[in-house]
Amino acid sequence: MRGGVHVGDQFEKDVEAFFAALPAVLDAAGPNHRTRLSAYRQLMVAHRMVGFGIPEEYGGRTDVPHANRRFQELAHGRLPKEESSLGIGLNMAVPIILQFGTEEQKKRFIPAALSAAEVWCQLYSEPEAGSDLASLRTTAVLDGDEWVVNGQKVWTSGAHLSEMGVLLARTGDEPRNRGISMLLVPMKQPGVEVRPLRQMTGEAEFNEVFFTNARVPRDWVIGEVNDGWRAATGLLAHERSSLGKVGADEKREASGSAAVPFHYLFDLAMDTNRNTDPLLRQDLARAYTGEKVMGWLGQRSVHPSVGKLWRTKQARFVASLAAQISMSGAAAHVSGDKDSEFWMYHILNSPRMSLGGGTDEIQKNTIGERALGLPREPS
Repeated sequence: MRGGVHVGDQFEKDVEAFFAALPAVLDAAGPNHRTRLSAYRQLMVAHRMVGFGIPEEYGGRTDVPHANRRFQELAHGRLPKEESSLGIGLNMAVPIILQFGTEEQKKRFIPAALSAAEVWCQLYSEPEAGSDLASLRTTAVLDGDEWVVNGQKVWTSGAHLSEMGVLLARTGDEPRNRGISMLLVPMKQPGVEVRPLRQMTGEAEFNEVFFTNARVPRDWVIGEVNDGWRAATGLLAHERSSLGKVGADEKREASGSAAVPFHYLFDLAMDTNRNTDPLLRQDLARAYTGEKVMGWLGQRSVHPSVGKLWRTKQARFVASLAAQISMSGAAAHVSGDKDSEFWMYHILNSPRMSLGGGTDEIQKNTIGERALGLPREPS
């Protein structure tokens, strides 16, 4: 109880007060993505709707039991699309800093990530170090009180929007995963060049990032120097866990990386008079079942790769079925036709979901070796 009101009841009132204030804040922010994101998160901070389960000294709150789960339930389908820009910071950078960072790093970086004062990206993959991440070549050499970074990263989501990046670089001479460190690199500096990669959807969510004598403060290393692989694998677990918990996206927009909800697919079958086809009805039943399983997996403590793999398979199956229903016109659309743009985007976007966070093949190897204890594949 708090002031005669049950804490849970007050929390729901606080959530509703936040959502009541949100439209006016977004309208005042205008169309700019970064401005809207900052305004939205500042409102969340003001209403204490950030950092559930994170100690208050780092900008979070721990006074409401199960607050994160309850907020997600109350906020389902109501958060603005700008929220998607925060996934790496909130679901990967913050947990890994909490787990491996120093006290100074926690106080410096976590509040700024929660408020979106700093948006984050993940700087792992390289042209010749994707699934075989341990063969990365980007280097960081200590020069006085700073690390000097040189190299290239690729397939970096959101780098063009980010102020900070979680970087893996080689700091020692040891081979493979030894001699790798995790650094927190400022993205807005002369030595960092970001080049967008255009996807077949027309969007450019991924980027190439080139480092030429970029600078990182000496004490912005997560964990021990040359022992960054432990933190790197921990971050990947957080990434796959967060991806596995992404359910169907209820907002009917040509954006995002979640599976299309079943009821949209069912409406498409009805609108095209395909709902009486017995074979298609079986596939619709599979899509419905898959969505339910995806939701149940998100509520359980399963291995992160299980949830991530199932979410990817569901998204690709729904997109494939939508293309089958629409037939030859699936990827064609008239500019300004929101319905056609919606399906075109998700049909063309679905293949990339098998790549982000580790390919389907990597997820299967991880499940076999780490969850089931099977022998490693021969090299």
